[in-house]
Order: sequence, then structure tokens, then C-alpha cells
Amino acid sequence: MRLIWTLLVMLAGSAALAASPEDDYIAARDKAISDIAAQESANAAVETLDAQNTKAMADLQTRLSALLGPLAVKDFPAAGTINLQSLSDSDIGFGMLDGLRYTASDDGPSLVATTRGLAERWLKSRADETDENLKLPAGIDAALKLDAFYTQAIGADAAFVSTLDFPLKKPEGADMAFARLGGWTQDVGPIYDQQVIVTLVKGDRVLIAEAPAAPPVPKIAACDALWTAADAAAQKFQEAYQASELKDEKAYDAANAAWEKGDGDYRACMSEHLPGDPAFPALLAHAQELADHMAGK
Repeated sequence: MRLIWTLLVMLAGSAALAASPEDDYIAARDKAISDIAAQESANAAVETLDAQNTKAMADLQTRLSALLGPLAVKDFPAAGTINLQSLSDSDIGFGMLDGLRYTASDDGPSLVATTRGLAERWLKSRADETDENLKLPAGIDAALKLDAFYTQAIGADAAFVSTLDFPLKKPEGADMAFARLGGWTQDVGPIYDQQVIVTLVKGDRVLIAEAPAAPPVPKIAACDALWTAADAAAQKFQEAYQASELKDEKAYDAANAAWEKGDGDYRACMSEHLPGDPAFPALLAHAQELADHMAGK
């Protein structure tokens, strides 16, 4: 009897120590990042680094595919490719959200899927960041309200800037649903090519879908006028800065301040006026339909 109890205790301990598939993925990812960093420090050839990165990314994609299984969301393929774009911290696309990206076409909707555990680990790493520009809340509900979350999780070479949040109805069976309208940019000013981004948490899955706004977001004259006036004022300061042979720092700072204020005023104007535009009900319906499909409807 004592032997049986000893064996049971040993088996229980082994089970507790067994690595989960998520643990295995994280360990493999971190090792690949470390190996590539070591090769870079040793001044390995670019071809060697590219080959190592490609091989490691393929392995991680296989692990994620086994972890997530096939996707079952209307209008999206069942199989995806890894969301990470590089395992070198010197490359654009390093450190994105661990998961798979599903796309039916290059210019159509895309969806990033991950597990809740991987999402929480990723957010924890961002919460521990010492760089304030990269710091995010550890909780997913708080993170979804920040543009920086989308920029870091699913973007690569541009920042996501929001226009407004949709009053989304949480689909039946979902734990959380959040939808935001906005666009990708590398500068201040109006973004006329906007996207609907919907995040749905259901059980162990976190899904982030992005689709071109349909219908396209209309221009609102009053908001465009705010930006035009701000841009004109900034341009005058910029001209003064150029005329000073780049020595008049006050003019330089004033130009940037005018652009930043104009950008903020423009977005606030759009957030205020767009819900009353005839196009808004269709935009909201688009976001709701996307959320419903992600929930399995």
C-alpha cells in the first residue's frame, strides 16, 4: 500500500512538472531569439541569419497550428501563418503577439488568433517594459482600449490611431467583445483609409479581426477644416524654421505642436460627428457582423 501511494505521489509530481504546449512554444521561441541574437553578435552572414530565422519561424508556426487547431470563422481560411514577422530584435515586426494570422487575400480582412494564456503572457511582458512607449496594461480588457495594443500586437511598420469605439453588442457565448474604428499611419493628420478592428475573447481563444471599413468612412467637412487650418499654421512655423537654417528650435517645436493639436482636434471632431452621419449605421453593422462571425454565428 505504501508503494502504491509513493507511485501516485511521483506521478502527480511528474504531471505538475510537465510543460504545457504553451510552455513548449514559449521555450522554443525564446531559444530561437537567443540563438539568432548570438549569431548576430558573432557577425554571421545575412544569408545564415535569414535561413535560421525562416527555419525557426516555420517550427513555431507548426507549434501554434497544433496548439490552436483549425480556425472556424466565416470568410476566413482554416489555416494561418505565424503572426510574428521576425525573431531578431533589430528587425521591424519583432515582438508581435504570438499567434496565427489568417487572410483570404492580400487586401482583404485578416484575423489573428491566439490562446488566452499566450495573450496574457505577451501582455505581462509588455507590462514589465521599462520603455514607456512599449508599456501596456497586463489585463486584456484594459489593453483593448489603447491604440498601442493594436500597434504592437498586429502592426509592424505603422501605428494604429483610433477614430472611435463602436457600441458593440457582445455575441452570445463570448466573454468579451470590443470594436474600434481607426487607421494605420506613420504621420499625423486625417486617415481616410480606415479599418474596423474587432477583438473577441471566447473561452481559451482570443481573436483579433481587421477589415477595411465598409462603407468607407466619409469625410466630414467641419473636421477637415480643423486639420487644414492647423496644417497651414504649422507650415508657417516650419518655413520659419527652414529660413533659420534649422536653428530656430522654437519655430520647430511650434510647428510640431500645431500639427499634434490639429491631429487631436480632427480626431475628436470625427468621434463626435461620425455617429450622426448616414454612413454610421452601416459601419456599426459591419463591426457587429464581424463579431458575430467570430463568435461562431
